[in-house]
Amino acid sequence: MSGEDRVNIDPSVDVEYRQYEGEVDLPLVMHLVDHELSEPYSIFTYRYFLTQWPKLCFLAFHKGRAFGVVVGKQEKHKSGTDRGYVAMLVVEHAYRGYGIGSRLVEKCIEEMVKANADEVVLEAEATNLGAIRLYERIGFVRDKRLYRYYLSGQDAFRLKLLLPAASHADGGLDLQLQAATQQMASAAI
Repeated sequence: MSGEDRVNIDPSVDVEYRQYEGEVDLPLVMHLVDHELSEPYSIFTYRYFLTQWPKLCFLAFHKGRAFGVVVGKQEKHKSGTDRGYVAMLVVEHAYRGYGIGSRLVEKCIEEMVKANADEVVLEAEATNLGAIRLYERIGFVRDKRLYRYYLSGQDAFRLKLLLPAASHADGGLDLQLQAATQQMASAAI
């Protein structure tokens, strides 16, 4: 991407974040995901996530135009943990590099924490180093490689963020991410 293609914004002033507001937002979510992600999704996939977990979808707007979205879900895993899942994350190319993708994911995780999530997982294409770095900066670690995971035949990494049990009490996501990152760093030593 050339410098000319990048939008010049101050994300703390120029970007508005809001939760999904229902069917009126569905075309915005579909347009962003369909144009930016490699996997095709049907209307049923979008509705699966957005009707059951609308609080786990956030959109980013600049001057009233949506340019970013995160879609998630949360439910009990077979292991008994309360698992959050980041299903889709999109930030249009012109808006990348401002931390907006990280902020969208953090907003989604904050809602998961409010609903007592124990962990958050997601998959990212093994070749999408920008996305993997974004998630690792938030505190996710690579859990395993999923061979030929995508329809294109590309591999994926499953990434996981463990949320400390104490995070469900009083305290913000920053404290939880800090504790989770310290826990994972000490485990790696």
